Amino acid sequence: MIEAVLIGLVAGVVAGLLGVGGGALFVPALTIGLGLSQLDAEATSLLAIVPVALVGAVRQRAHGNVDVRTGVALGIVAVAGAVVGVVIANIVPERGLEIGFGLFLLFVVWRLVRRAVGSGHGDSGAGLSVGGSAGADVGQRHH
Repeated sequence: MIEAVLIGLVAGVVAGLLGVGGGALFVPALTIGLGLSQLDAEATSLLAIVPVALVGAVRQRAHGNVDVRTGVALGIVAVAGAVVGVVIANIVPERGLEIGFGLFLLFVVWRLVRRAVGSGHGDSGAGLSVGGSAGADVGQRHH
C-alpha cells in the first residue's frame, strides 16, 4: 500500500507540473512498481485519474489555462471511446496490450522530443493528448 501511495503522490505532482495524463504515468508505475497485469493497471488507472484530472483542471482553470468548451466536448466524445476501448481491451491478449501501450508511449516520446529540438517542419504546435479521456495537453501552453 505504501508503494501505491508513493506512486499516486509522484504521478500527481508530475501530472500537475507537466500536464501529462495519468495513464502515461500510472500504468507503467502500476505494472512495474506493483506488479499489476497490463489490463488491471489500465483499469485501475482509469479510476485513479478521475480525482487527479478534476483537481488539476480546477486548479489550472483558476490560472486561466483551461479551454472549458473544448474540454467538455473532448470529455463527452471520449466517454463513448472509453466504452469501446474497454470492450477491446478485454478481448485483446495481455501481450498485445503491453506492446500497444509501449508503442503509444514511444510515439508520445518521439513527438515531444521532435518538438523540443525544433525539427517540427511545419508542425502547427497543436498539443498531443496523453492518457485517454482524462488526458491533458502536453503541447505548448496557451496564454
